[in-house]
Formats: sequence, C-alpha cells, structure tokens
Amino acid sequence: QVQLVESGGGLVQAGESLRLSCAHSGRSVHSSVVGWFRQAPGEDRRFVAAISWNGGLTYYADSVKGRFTISRDNAKNTVYLDMNNLKPEDSAVYYCAAQASTRLTATTGRDWRQYHSWGQGTQVTVSS
Repeated sequence: QVQLVESGGGLVQAGESLRLSCAHSGRSVHSSVVGWFRQAPGEDRRFVAAISWNGGLTYYADSVKGRFTISRDNAKNTVYLDMNNLKPEDSAVYYCAAQASTRLTATTGRDWRQYHSWGQGTQVTVSS
C-alpha cells in the first residue's frame, strides 16, 4: 500500500524560501510519476509540478516556473519541492501524489485524475 507524507510547510514572508518533502512508502513509488498540487481556500486543487520516476523529466505550472524546483531521491524515498521567492499567492495546502504510471507527459502530469495516491497535505502561508 502506498503512503505519502508531506512536511516542511510553514509561515514565511514574501521573498523567502521553503523546502517541502514528500516521504513515500511502497516500492512502486520508486518507479512512479510523482506530482505536487496545491489548493487555496475556495479554489480547486491545482497542478504545481511533476517529476518522472528517475527525475529526468519535470514539468511546472507557469505560475511557479523559475521559482520552484521538483526533485527526488529514490534512495531516501523522498520527493522534494524547493520553493524560492515565495509570493502571497503561493499560500495554499500543498499535496504530493503518485501515479501508477511510469511515463510522464505534459498532459498526464498536470491531470490530478491520473494520480491514485495522495498525502494529507502541508500548509504554506506567505505573508506580504
């Protein structure tokens, strides 16, 4: 059974940085696409970033491109989201999720319906 646990959220000021971690259990996640999504109050869950099973391919939402970096260390069973130059509009609950697929495309990586396992989320709040 796959389990995903996010950590690293918190309250920061605009312009600061945070690193989110997604610790996963379940051997299949090592060969799975993993993504980060976020959800602000009153809004739908939105795609942030996705990474292929070996880290060789990544995709980002336009709103975070150049500021956020997704990476993974399969030896540590962890996927990371490094967030720099944070803005108040980045405030949300951040979720990591895993697909059953080993293949990442620009379309499937952004589609929350492709992800079968989700973490409980971690809150990120950016003050202005």
